[in-house]
Amino acid sequence: MSASYERMNYITSFGFSKIWRHHCVNAAEIKQNSTVVDLMTGMGECWSPILKSIGENGHLIGLDFSSGMLKTAEVKKRKYPKHKISLLKENVFKNSIMDNSADNVISGFGLKTFSEEQIKLLSLEINRILKPEGSFSLVEVSVPNNKLLKFLYLIYLRYFIPVIGFLFLGNPQTYKMLGVYTSKFKNSNKAKEIFESNGFEVQYINYFYGCATGIKGVKK
Repeated sequence: MSASYERMNYITSFGFSKIWRHHCVNAAEIKQNSTVVDLMTGMGECWSPILKSIGENGHLIGLDFSSGMLKTAEVKKRKYPKHKISLLKENVFKNSIMDNSADNVISGFGLKTFSEEQIKLLSLEINRILKPEGSFSLVEVSVPNNKLLKFLYLIYLRYFIPVIGFLFLGNPQTYKMLGVYTSKFKNSNKAKEIFESNGFEVQYINYFYGCATGIKGVKK
């Protein structure tokens, strides 16, 4: 999936995935010279707005357990020679990032495959690595509340995206689960409840009529 992920995201979302990532990063209110952790960093799709915010004296830590994704991220890293970027091939729930070391934590489109228990573990891990008063921001593809939009959107995710995958990549199976995961995830409401119960002040965010949702918050 790593060979086509960024291109397919952009094409199938009509460019909205890039916009939503930028909004997600902006919601964290990242400051110059900050240390930012990008969990489930993938190929570094969130890096551009992060690096712009932290400047050349900041530190971006990208974490992912996919060798394929990180291989592409390593290539992207070379485009930013003046910035400090560290890549970790580790499990998001058990990693080597130090306690209370990050000013901000970001994650784009990493929630939908998680169970409620895993989201709880994620919230605890973000709480562990964030400094006091540090902020986080997460975004995920979601199911809109509007019944007509929900019907059309799920049809698009379940049936049209696999066809696009076949036309562009010759492999519809790679993207077939997107609709399944999104239907099960629904939106970020449960994530908001879980993060609130684990020591965060949390705000819920709607993107484009609920086609994506997110949460942002501050460690108390």
